[in-house]
Amino acid sequence: MFYMEGAARLPRKAIKCRSGIRANRHYVMAMRRSATATRCIEVDSPSHLFLAGRAMIPTHNSQRASRWGPLWYLRRNPTGRVMIASYGADLADDHGRWVRDQLREHGDTLGIRLDPGSHAANRFDLEAPRGSSVRGGMVTAGVGGSLTGKGFSLGIIDDPFKGSDDANSPAQRQRVWDWYRSVFYTRRAPGASIILINTRWHELDLSGQILANEPENWTLIDLPALALSDTDPLGRTPGKALWPAQYDEEELARTHKAVGERVWWALYQQQPRPLEGGVWQWAWITTTRLSPVAFRGVDLARIVVALDPAGGDSTSHDESGIVAAGRSTDGHYYLLADKTGRHSAEARGRETCLLALDLNADAIVVETNYGGDMARQNVIQAWAELERQGKTGGQPMPRIVDVNAKKGKRLRAEPIAQLYETGQVHHVGEFHELETQMVTWIPGMDSPDRMDAAVHALTELADPASGPVRTGNYSDNRLRGRR
Repeated sequence: MFYMEGAARLPRKAIKCRSGIRANRHYVMAMRRSATATRCIEVDSPSHLFLAGRAMIPTHNSQRASRWGPLWYLRRNPTGRVMIASYGADLADDHGRWVRDQLREHGDTLGIRLDPGSHAANRFDLEAPRGSSVRGGMVTAGVGGSLTGKGFSLGIIDDPFKGSDDANSPAQRQRVWDWYRSVFYTRRAPGASIILINTRWHELDLSGQILANEPENWTLIDLPALALSDTDPLGRTPGKALWPAQYDEEELARTHKAVGERVWWALYQQQPRPLEGGVWQWAWITTTRLSPVAFRGVDLARIVVALDPAGGDSTSHDESGIVAAGRSTDGHYYLLADKTGRHSAEARGRETCLLALDLNADAIVVETNYGGDMARQNVIQAWAELERQGKTGGQPMPRIVDVNAKKGKRLRAEPIAQLYETGQVHHVGEFHELETQMVTWIPGMDSPDRMDAAVHALTELADPASGPVRTGNYSDNRLRGRR
């Protein structure tokens, strides 16, 4: 009689059985690794108050701060009380539900257990530690909701505003501020920690109010997608990405263009309005701005149109800067028009010529660094075509001034910024995109085409050798060679 276990004794079967047997053992190699220098961001302070922008971590901020954070805290402080508030009670309850479920599943491992009699998603208690009658726990609520009779040793406000519309409402901002002062803050225990996480949609949002009223009590953690200064907490140089492995500078540049200035600066850079980059300031533009009506009495001695061409020959490339400016007989400068856009080579030449015709410009400034020779030819051909079409009215073509930008962008921009600082440059109307580019530009970053075109136009007008009007302010010729 033959039994199946006997099959293993057959030579061929025995070989197959041995080859199929896996040893139930694992090998682990321990290796000594050298220390690596890193940047340390302080996460403990005497006040225990922290302001964190959405850009603090590229993604999953709520997961870290409002879920894993309370779980970690309760594990270390089983008698502590956590309070989480968000713009909606449902969102806050979701955080509470997640923490509660982790305690249900892993309480034994964590060494803390839920109290069987109190385990709702929006409010639950822990069993008191051995030898103590104090029970820790967690409570969640919507911003503006009641917290009567509840206190906390760790308070987290995660997004007090639902979005930009909510944050831009004066009534809603006041409601949140009043709730924070009269309800939330009054529930803190002595020595309690507070963490606020939000997108900076408005200068006077909850973060703005706190920073204006009690900045000395808070630690601000702000890591923008692109570094804005040399004092970046991570030691990044200006313009460097926060998470280059996932979102490098090129990807962030595409995002910037896609979402627009408002969303970019609020959501990615944590600035309610674009931050001044250090060369231009908002006040230099806004305090000297003129309305078109007020400009009518200005006598201009010169008008120029500047073209800063984008690379390539299609509308899919960066914008071609096309900006017009004038100089008055009394030595003041006026930014007149911005026709910047994603133009084909032919279209940018035509747009430049049409603007020169409309303003009766005496010169067209063309940057020749990158494909500028072709841009110069585009302008000449466009003017000739307009003449054939009878659209020039017999007006002679303005002279073309070639600019080869040999110096760095900061060296070219600073003398023009000085004109703004001394109140000599006036914007006739508002040029939102151009002005935003000017005040947010940081030396070391690529400068945008609108700003470059404006700098070229104003430099041509301010150069003492460029026209009949002379000003004593620039007798030292410091504007020469700045292009």
